[in-house]
Amino acid sequence: MQVLGQKLRSRAKELGFSNAEVARRAGLSERRYGFYVTGDREPDLSTLLRICKVLATTPNVLLGFSEDGREGSNRAALTERLRTASRALSDHDLQILAIQAEALAAHRSR
Repeated sequence: MQVLGQKLRSRAKELGFSNAEVARRAGLSERRYGFYVTGDREPDLSTLLRICKVLATTPNVLLGFSEDGREGSNRAALTERLRTASRALSDHDLQILAIQAEALAAHRSR
């Protein structure tokens, strides 16, 4: 399960998540998630799917059966970080973030 551990580390890094943050969002203890990251243990399907949801990826990608096309794309990784972070925001917070993003885009296009 070394491939899984490497993919977990890589994907979390792309999203700017620590192991503790991934574990928390997936409803796992840090210790249990750490076993998956080091390759000492394998998650069951239900746990793997929860981790995939947190990391916005698929089991095939994490298990090394397919690539997700994000590697090497800093813009895609940053966009994914924003999308993932937005899940934790309220509707009001999202509205503020959208206004800020639109203002920044308008300023850059001048």
